[in-house]
Order: sequence, then C-alpha cells, then structure tokens
Amino acid sequence: MEVNPILLEVFKNRFSAIAEEMGATLQRTAFSANIKERKDFSCAIFNSKGDMIAQAAHIPVHLGSMPMSVKSAIESVDMEDGDMVILNDPYKGGTHLPDITLIAPVFVDGEVLFYVANRAHHADIGGISSGSMPISTSIFQEGINIPPLKLVKKGKIDEEILYFIKNNVRTPEEREGDFKSQISANLTGIKRLKELIESYSPEEVVFYGERLLEYSEKMMKSVIKGIPDGVYEAYDFMEDDGIERKDIKIHVEVEIKDDKAIVDFSKTDSQTEGSINAVFSITASAVYYVFRSLIEKDIPTNAGCFNPIQIKTKKGTVVDAVFPAPVSAGNVETSQRIVDVVLKALSKAIPDKIPSASQGTMNNITIGGIDPQTEKTFTYYETIGGGMGASFHDDGESAIQSHMTNTMNTPVEALEFQYPLMITRYGIRKGSGGNGKRKGGDGIVREFLFLVDSEVTVISERRKIPPYGLFGGENGEVGKNIFIRGDEETVMEGKFHKKVKAGDRIRIETPGGGGFEKL
Repeated sequence: MEVNPILLEVFKNRFSAIAEEMGATLQRTAFSANIKERKDFSCAIFNSKGDMIAQAAHIPVHLGSMPMSVKSAIESVDMEDGDMVILNDPYKGGTHLPDITLIAPVFVDGEVLFYVANRAHHADIGGISSGSMPISTSIFQEGINIPPLKLVKKGKIDEEILYFIKNNVRTPEEREGDFKSQISANLTGIKRLKELIESYSPEEVVFYGERLLEYSEKMMKSVIKGIPDGVYEAYDFMEDDGIERKDIKIHVEVEIKDDKAIVDFSKTDSQTEGSINAVFSITASAVYYVFRSLIEKDIPTNAGCFNPIQIKTKKGTVVDAVFPAPVSAGNVETSQRIVDVVLKALSKAIPDKIPSASQGTMNNITIGGIDPQTEKTFTYYETIGGGMGASFHDDGESAIQSHMTNTMNTPVEALEFQYPLMITRYGIRKGSGGNGKRKGGDGIVREFLFLVDSEVTVISERRKIPPYGLFGGENGEVGKNIFIRGDEETVMEGKFHKKVKAGDRIRIETPGGGGFEKL
C-alpha cells in the first residue's frame, strides 16, 4: 500500500481528535475538581504492540510513561473484548500512586488492532496523609499500589475490586465517580476508532498508524541533525527530599551524533530516603518532552518521536529509583529538574532555541479533613503555576504552568463551592522574574484560609536554589511557603506536613523564571 500524503494528514488529525474527545468525556463526567477543573489527565491511542500513535495535548509528564503502563498491561494480562485493565504501580510503568491508568483493547473481527488508555490523577488513593502526596520514606506509605488487573471484565465492572479500592481511600464516592469517568473515556475512544475503521478498512487504518510513527521519527531525526555534534554537560540540584536537608545532584551529558541523541544521567546522585525519587518512566517523559518541544512543525506526538533518543541511567539513582523507594514527589518535582538540566545542557549547543529556567516546581498542596456540612472526609489537591524562563526571542510568561505540568488552575469559585476552604489572596507575584534583555516571567501568590481543622502537605522546590538565568540573565526569585496563625507568619520548608486549625492560612509564593541577557 502506497502512502497518500493527504490521507496521512487526515489520519494524523483523526487519531488526535479521538484522543481529544476521550479527554472531553473524562473531564465532563469526572467528580473531582482535580480532573474536572484542573484537567490533570491524559488520553492516548496505541497500536497492537503498545506503541503510542497519538496523544491529546494533555500532561507532558505522561508522555513517555503511559506507553510503559500499556506495555506492562499487555505483558501481564490476557485481555479480552470488553476488558479494561487498571494500574498505578510506578515500577510497572506508572508515575506515582495517585496517577491511575485505565487501558482497553480495541478488537475488530476477534483481533486486537489498537489500545486506548487514559491516566488521571486521583485526589486520594490512601496512604499516610490526605491526598496521597506524603512526606514518605517508603512507597507503602503513599497509598494502594495496584498492579495490572482487570477492573472491567467483558463490559462489566468487577465490583469486588472496586469495593476493595474504595475501602482503602478517604473519598470513596469521588473515586468511584472518577473511575467510571475513565471507563467512559475509553468507551468513547473504542467507539470512535471502530467508526474510523468502518469508514476505511482495518488494514488502511493500521497502515497509516504505522506510517505516522515513521513520519514522526523522520522529523525528530531531522531536528537532532540540526544540533551541532558534541557532548553537552549540565547539572542542577534538588534542594532536599523532605527528610534530610541536603542537595541532591542531577547530572546529564547529552551527546549528539548525527541524527541521534544519547542522554546519560549516570553521574546523578543515589536515590533518597524521601519521596523525590523518579522511576525511569518519569525520566524518559522529561527527556522526550524537551526534544519534542524542539520540533516546530505540527506533527503527531507518538512513539516515533522517541526512537532516535537513547536514555542512559544508573539503577538506584534519583532518576531511576528501585523498589520500594518512595516516589510521590518524583513525578511532580524531580521531573521538572530533569527538564532544567537537559535544557541547560542543550543551551550550550543551540542557545537561540533554549529558554532560561522556568519556576522548576509544581508547588503541590494537598489538603484533607472532615467537611462539617456533609460529615464526610474531603481531600483536595492542586499545583500552582509560576514564572516561565525568558529566551533569546521573548520574555517569559507570568503565572503559568510550565514544562511537565499542563494543568489549569482550580477556579476560586469551584474550590470554595466544593470544599471548606477560601482563597483570600490570588495574584501575580510582581518582580519575581529574573531581569535581563528578556525578562523572566513572574510567579503567583495564592493564599488558603482553612474553615475547618485540616491536615496539609506541601511539596515544593526552588525555595533555596533559584531558577537559573542564561547568558547573563539574572536568576528568578525563589519561592516561599508561609504559615499564618493570627498575626504571626512562619516561613516553612519547601516540603512539610502540618495539622492546621480553622482560621489558619497558608500562603504560597511561587518562583519566577530566569532572565536572558544576550548571546
């Protein structure tokens, strides 16, 4: 079968549109604010081998990790028509335990032609603290670790598995609602793929799925070939792991050889006692994100993009942790620093294309307690944007999510309607971006007032080591976490867990982006 370039473009958009519609279904039917409002989820389509064909424009940190979950499910479970496999195990392709993936095969005439999958961050999945983002020292403290198993069997939910999960979380009704939304999203994907197959033929749809992989690989090779050959080195630090107050180095050497890139993290520090450890799938996602961002043309984001990139790590390091290391913060914080060091290395090769450091953190806050109106447990999770790094061409954007997170903010109205919380301050943190010919973006100030006694966990970075500027640009301002009781303000560590009383406040001031002076 010969490739028709017009049909190739048609299929590129059809596959992407199906993934986007899956996301719309998930968002509109979800129960939790984290999924409904913040859009903390991703949807994608895979071929019969588990290679990603298309991903909706959702969460970058899921870019390289969700395919590993799909392949793990294929290897572990014999899926039949109507089945859906659930998993969140970080050591089987997951990221951290709150990110739960649901995978479904697409059967045509008794044969699996595709898989559809979605991953959503659940606001609680058990563990030692509300929101399942604890200051932990073992993965067993972070929540239920679900291996690949069938949540849906031949079109029917396995109520025993669902009951078991619900019995181990703080918000069972919300979890059930979000699970059913994920099921609905996959059903949407299956339906639309079957309609696409009926419009053409199974052979043609599969054929163009494979050609899209080849096309993306060709485009990525072209971009890498445009980078001067050489070895480019950089390092940066995580400030602490929540347990010990010491810096943890992330080191990278990026070797460009013709149309291939070798990204080597072997000199990175060992995994830590605290939860900033990243599993390999997170590191892969961060590296893929950086290189995918270098492609200026509108191409499908799929497995073909990643074939020219080889990633090397050393097992037992903070970028390739081994079981049972805690990993809840590796997904959200270490992923950001991996991006920072890879960009910093590439800035030495292609300085006009690489920005200064963005805020370098997701400023995670999880809150839990008892809502007196419903007498039920509530859990709430959000990340907060900050400043984006400036570049050769532009100032950095202010008050925005950057790099490995692509979520929205939770609107104040939605948060205050659903939870016993109030936002008493929300705005841009003026002057926090680094100065330069191009100025770094400013961060955010967001202040929470607790209307009931609650427990709070904050996981954040760039509270001591600022986001770097490039080529003479100044660093961005570090962030601050401030606990307020009455008139007394206390500056907290970057990572802390605290019991708060009704009337207490916590103010998060997020970092600014680095400035960019000149080449």
